[in-house]
Amino acid sequence: MVFSRIQWHAKTVRILKQKIRRLTNRNWGVSMGYQLFKLRQYLQGWINYFGIANAYQACVDLDQWIRRRVRMCYWRQWRKPRTKVHNLLKRGVWIQTAVGCGITSKGPWRSSKTAGIQQALSNDYLKKAGLFSLKDGWIAVQYPNHKI
Repeated sequence: MVFSRIQWHAKTVRILKQKIRRLTNRNWGVSMGYQLFKLRQYLQGWINYFGIANAYQACVDLDQWIRRRVRMCYWRQWRKPRTKVHNLLKRGVWIQTAVGCGITSKGPWRSSKTAGIQQALSNDYLKKAGLFSLKDGWIAVQYPNHKI
């Protein structure tokens, strides 16, 4: 007996990424709380619909991309180097790392991958802030009686 595996179509993932880019747009002048709320609504609905696919690793990869995108949004919202350094220090980043991150000439996308920003805006911090995890949503769809 051969079991067929349900997979996501490439267009489905492309549309998901386009929508996430719109929800994390630099020109959308709303608070991060509201941005994360709208992102959570969309991601929960999306994974509840497309979660039947055998796509655990794809969910993990998309989660990493989404978290980097959200870190970039925070970084853009802080705007000025002084604000960036202040917020990094407030979140427990070492002073030399915070200053190095704050005065960098890298763009927000490249900066979002640096150690200082990843420490300040860790996965736990983003989860507490309200970011939804596709991986957790996929596990909830695939294994409804399993506790996360």
